[in-house]
Amino acid sequence: MLSVAVAALHEREPERLWPMLADALPGLCGGESLIYKLDDWNESGGTVGMPSAVAAEFAVLGDEAVGLLREGYPFASLYSSGPDRTPLTARRAAGRAWSSSPTAELIGDLMAADHVLAIPLPGTTTPVTGCMVYRSGTDFTDDHLRLAAQLQPLLAAVEQQRQLLERHRRSTDPSAAPDCGLTPRETAVLVLLADALTAAAIGRRLGISDRTVHKHVEKIYRKLGTRDRISTVLRAQRLGLVPTPSAPRDTNAWSQS
Repeated sequence: MLSVAVAALHEREPERLWPMLADALPGLCGGESLIYKLDDWNESGGTVGMPSAVAAEFAVLGDEAVGLLREGYPFASLYSSGPDRTPLTARRAAGRAWSSSPTAELIGDLMAADHVLAIPLPGTTTPVTGCMVYRSGTDFTDDHLRLAAQLQPLLAAVEQQRQLLERHRRSTDPSAAPDCGLTPRETAVLVLLADALTAAAIGRRLGISDRTVHKHVEKIYRKLGTRDRISTVLRAQRLGLVPTPSAPRDTNAWSQS
């Protein structure tokens, strides 16, 4: 689990983060394959990803079958009804109705799987995002569910990293910006610094301690040749590492810890 986290947080290309997890995550929690959803679990739309081993089969599915996978029965209605994001199996959520459902039949044909474990991202409201892990034979055990719950903060951190790197890519021109040696994690912290977030707020967003945030900030200062937050953000804007705002920001917030 630690090696997966380290690899993910050093990945510079945001589109590679979830495929990396898709290859490693099933084996960590007793599964054989998975599908991840980066937005709402519903049948009508949303980004769906999976390991390359099942991608070819998915590509030829009809609209009805794709809708079943997007919806992720029985989890869409379960998690959308309240704030609880505890990992749960389809069998435990739907009882005997799971085995006779069209979704169970589909994953049996597509992946030779009998059971599904849902791992939603903690703290999500609408849309509910996360992944569904599949296995054949017996259902996931209590130990598998406990491990899945331990993995949730890691998944949330990776998704937050992906969003920040995507935002950085959309708002800047990587070909024009100099290579200052910032790691992907330092880039994510810099993006949030430019939003005038305090160290405590950055830590909450990234799921790390204030102390770790300060260490990242110190490294950013050293690499950009600056000494405080205001000059760091201004230099990053001049270098094209973060976008220049169209309206003045409240610089007082940058001096807070």
